[in-house]
Amino acid sequence: MGKLFNLFAVLVLAALLLVGCGGSKTTNEETPSSGANNTDQNESASTNSGDLTIATVNNPDMQIMQKMAKDYEAETGTSVNFVVLPENELRKKVTEDVALGAGQFDIVTIGTYDAPIWAENGWIESLNPHFDSLSEEERNAYDVEDIFEALRSALSYDDELYALPFYGESSMLYYNKEMFETAGIEMPESPTWDEVAELAVKVQEANDVPGIIIRGLPGWGEMMAPLGTIINAFGGSWYDMDWNAQLSSPETKEAVQFYVDLLDEAGQPGATTTGFTEALTLMSTGKAAMWYDATVAAGFLNSSDSQVAGKIGYAFAPSQAKDNNGWLWAWSLAVESASKNKEQAFDFIKWATSQEYIEKVGESEGWGVAPSGTRASTYANPKYQEAAPFADMVQRSMDQAEFENPTIEPVPYKGIQYVAIPEFQQLGLEVSQEIAAAIAGQKSVDDAMEAAQRLAERIADEGGYK
Repeated sequence: MGKLFNLFAVLVLAALLLVGCGGSKTTNEETPSSGANNTDQNESASTNSGDLTIATVNNPDMQIMQKMAKDYEAETGTSVNFVVLPENELRKKVTEDVALGAGQFDIVTIGTYDAPIWAENGWIESLNPHFDSLSEEERNAYDVEDIFEALRSALSYDDELYALPFYGESSMLYYNKEMFETAGIEMPESPTWDEVAELAVKVQEANDVPGIIIRGLPGWGEMMAPLGTIINAFGGSWYDMDWNAQLSSPETKEAVQFYVDLLDEAGQPGATTTGFTEALTLMSTGKAAMWYDATVAAGFLNSSDSQVAGKIGYAFAPSQAKDNNGWLWAWSLAVESASKNKEQAFDFIKWATSQEYIEKVGESEGWGVAPSGTRASTYANPKYQEAAPFADMVQRSMDQAEFENPTIEPVPYKGIQYVAIPEFQQLGLEVSQEIAAAIAGQKSVDDAMEAAQRLAERIADEGGYK
């Protein structure tokens, strides 16, 4: 509890500083609403019964949710307001709100990393009592057991469920089959990172486009998501079993050097400004030959809006010294403990993560972009199987993801692309900033990782993990 109390104090101080410096409205956010009302960010966003405010990330799945929410409003009479933020801004603003108990949002979009930590802090509601209050018919219609067990476990704390997955994902490698044909090369189903680097150079030379895209935008959930799996693949880790930092170990430095060199030799220009959304745009417009990222992107690369629909091939997350390096994640919906509309908030997240919702998206938007990675029933649906040639690989990637044993050597933490401790949100950001400096040529990888080592050691000491 001491570590969590210290984190809470830090977050409250940071939140007060943020409010003092710039008010509660940030310059990067958009606040579209699916209902008639937009929310004034300088007041509590959910003071009126019948209104819900949702903080969510700006990605294609959540954009569809905003569109579909109009149906929910028509059915229930509840006005649903969305505060849409870039991923890094979302985490900062939502953490500020829950740490202060401000109740600005009724529903927050969080991940598998956040859910158990926020649950322990009392920032989000247990959903078990809400499910217990449903009729047997309603519980059977929702069918919690249909949600993949790995996600239910990751979103639980003390055997109680605290968030519902909107979509789940692992990671895999996408490649443009036409560009590979032009280059006269083939992609193995399970490549190594050495093979990927060789292919990236060849396909770049043959097509005059970046051979590969990998996120370089600083952030623990941006750059560090793919890079974390590369570190695992090369045999590196964040800590050893005694909580000694391992960021300057030969294996970890080799992985980071490989990543920096790959981006320099065959990656996209301006890599440190490339997050998920920017990478999706590059790949879907035919401006890159390969992309290593989340499996959730598969549907959008094959949608009617994509310029490369039907041209994309798939491979498992690359290996090196270690196999099975795909990550495990779920963007999920949780009810803030400070919300004044908890019953309505639960009703919405139950609707937005239901089999019925997935059916609605599949029928109206196309089955290829239906929320993936959450329910067994989706993968058993013939319509989804027909529209999603990647479905089997996605499901196998999620099944193989080693959430509790992410590295070659034993480690004291869970998490593949992150370390499941409260302090990792800040640690991952600061380490990613050091690595971004190496990508930009402002410092060497050795210097960046020595600085990262000191940051990780400080967290282990100050957090009381050693």
